[in-house]
Amino acid sequence: MRFPAVAGQFYPGSGAELGHQLDGMLHPEKEVPCKGAVVPHAGYMYSGQVAAAVYSRLPKAETYVIIGPNHHGLGSPVALSRDLWRTPLGDVEPDLELADMLAGSIIDHDETAHSREHSIEVQLPFLQKRFQGFKILPICMGLQDEQTAIEVGQELSLAVQKLNRSCIVIASSDFTHYEPQETARKVDAKLLEAILNMDVPELYDRVYRYDATACGYGPIAVAITVAAALGAKVGQRLAYATSGDVSGDYSQVVGYAAIAFS
Repeated sequence: MRFPAVAGQFYPGSGAELGHQLDGMLHPEKEVPCKGAVVPHAGYMYSGQVAAAVYSRLPKAETYVIIGPNHHGLGSPVALSRDLWRTPLGDVEPDLELADMLAGSIIDHDETAHSREHSIEVQLPFLQKRFQGFKILPICMGLQDEQTAIEVGQELSLAVQKLNRSCIVIASSDFTHYEPQETARKVDAKLLEAILNMDVPELYDRVYRYDATACGYGPIAVAITVAAALGAKVGQRLAYATSGDVSGDYSQVVGYAAIAFS
């Protein structure tokens, strides 16, 4: 069992309070027939509305592969979890069949990498509020170079296609960290252009060229790779904001984007 690590910090620790907050953010709209998505992972106060722009339009799938960066440096460089995951809204089952298909690949089974990581955990209540009967495959990436991301994406694509699994890949990433609002928006616009074009090499080029501080560019590259293999052609920006838009402090902001690949 993977117990909540950030309940009561990034989101409410009470199921009732959490459900109420999600009701205020989720407004189910016409579904976007997406194969992948990008969502932020800050505290709900700051990035919840942006994340909800994806989750309000997300279709139902058998399995949601949720890929996040490893902020703590624990465990294997690329690690999946086979545990049952608990949130204040209940438990979510892992897709063990999909996990088994990845055995022996670049993706290890390692629960340590997930023990304190928030980037995947904060996505689960959104899914639980929208859907029932789904499974997840959490993957934590401490190694985010281009070659690793493409290999992870290819392994996932093959496994999903062999199982004929209805699957959506969700990349958990914030964008620019702790820069002035104007700087954050400019750098994030450069990254978003490459992401919306689903151009992984260009994304990495721009991450390095602009010294970007987006924390989950590896998971984003994986989501692009898998979504493209599953038939997605283009990214759609559903929302963008910064922490300054909430706090009113524009001197050091964090950027958040919501993107769907279809």
